[in-house]
Amino acid sequence: MSCAIYLSTPLILCTIGIDAVAGDPQWLPHPVRLIGWTIARAEALLWSGRARRDLLSGTFLTVAIVLMSAGTAWAAVVMASWAGGLAEVIVAIALAWTGIAIRGLDAAAAAVERALCAGDLYRARREIRALVGRDPESLDQAGLIRAAVESVAENCSDGVIAPMLYLFAGGPVATIAYKAINTLDSMIGYDDDHYRWFGRNAARLDDFANLLPARISAMCLMAAAARVKQRASQAYTACVSSAQMHRSPNAGYPESTMAGALGIRLGGDAVYSGEVEHRAVLGIAERAPVIKDIADARAMMRLASAIAFCLFALVRLVVLRALA
Repeated sequence: MSCAIYLSTPLILCTIGIDAVAGDPQWLPHPVRLIGWTIARAEALLWSGRARRDLLSGTFLTVAIVLMSAGTAWAAVVMASWAGGLAEVIVAIALAWTGIAIRGLDAAAAAVERALCAGDLYRARREIRALVGRDPESLDQAGLIRAAVESVAENCSDGVIAPMLYLFAGGPVATIAYKAINTLDSMIGYDDDHYRWFGRNAARLDDFANLLPARISAMCLMAAAARVKQRASQAYTACVSSAQMHRSPNAGYPESTMAGALGIRLGGDAVYSGEVEHRAVLGIAERAPVIKDIADARAMMRLASAIAFCLFALVRLVVLRALA
């Protein structure tokens, strides 16, 4: 079977290991950057400001970007196979590597943590830009901690466990298709006057693509909470009680689970481009956030990722044996 749609479990482990060591080097031509550039150029041509036309144009753009991304990934692996099996494997691993972001997420959160430990709020606000889109100037120390923890929780699903799930399910092609969906949502999937119609189906597709990964991520974070904080039951309770309060049908699951695991409040009002966005409060504030919460969130993210890998590998083994 082609490595484009099936990557063996040892090769997936190799991919994750490469990401853990090398992260996302800036010099590496990243597919997500090319996808983002294409979306931006297409939007400039297609957006009209007329609801019906924008709905059709946005839907066309969404379908085209996903199909082009998946097709390009498939073609790259197939063409590499003409040079031999080793070349095929190398290209497949390279594509899969760009879909996993454990090292990048952990490093970005660690940078905020280090700045706060040094008492440098200015640097912490600068570093938080790599994790969140809200106005950093509006954040005090507690706000910076909550923002970092929220991002680690949400991106544990979007940036790690979801692409890993799709890698197990459909190889690099499925992973790149997922990253295209995720990028479309992050660029045009907003419910505001500009994108309400143009990005509507991009947002819906992203919601669908993350439906299962978000819930698996919450389960894995609960298991990680049992090891890191001995608070699995509190993580479960917070998830059950407040996950569906989030405006997103998916993001609330890992975020509320993380809130319960740490015993702090996440969510609440946030400032974007000078405007206050009212969001649901997740979890119960048993105490004020402390800098160590970022380190604990990072530890739970890493452990949850390892648990997810083992879960997916086990499910694949059972399915393959059942089909044999």
